[in-house]
Amino acid sequence: MEYYELHPDNPQKRYINKAVEVLRNGGVIIYPTDTLYAFGCDIFNKDALERIYMIKNEPTSKLYSFVCPDLKDISKYAKVSDYAYKKMKKLLPGPYTFVLPASREVPKKLWTKRKTVGIRIPDNPVALELVKELGHPILSTSVTNRLGETYHNPEEIKNVFGFAVDLMLAMGTLDGEASTIVDLSGEEPEIIREGAGDVSFFF
Repeated sequence: MEYYELHPDNPQKRYINKAVEVLRNGGVIIYPTDTLYAFGCDIFNKDALERIYMIKNEPTSKLYSFVCPDLKDISKYAKVSDYAYKKMKKLLPGPYTFVLPASREVPKKLWTKRKTVGIRIPDNPVALELVKELGHPILSTSVTNRLGETYHNPEEIKNVFGFAVDLMLAMGTLDGEASTIVDLSGEEPEIIREGAGDVSFFF
């Protein structure tokens, strides 16, 4: 595994470019978000997606979210109502995953039975730069072991998952919690999981 430590205030572009190259070649990476470290791959690469299921020991029926760079990009991959747009505009980038009706651009592997998808715009420059440079979304699922336990320390992550992924971008210890998941696919917001994001805005 390639391992690069990023400067917290000015992440080195050359390391981000190396990660993008790995993604384009069908690889799996670990990268920082505004909450936790995440496993990532190109959402259009089926083999890379299967690798992440194997690494996490999760069934292929498990649904993963993905990262977009901005609200404009979200509209390519989801149907966004005026109501949903206004809510997201005030909260993104931020520690939220929004569930929205999927567009045909998204691989059906990432659809729920209700034909929805989970989308993130994390408030982290590395995650956003990765997806901008790649040109389309990156999978986002927290770095956990096969027992579902979360890892926060990059050195520990490297020791545990160095054999399983192709590259890691480290940005210090991330002590956050998982993102808040909000379903905006209906007429009223539904909180699916309370996490790092404040939910009071929805009440």
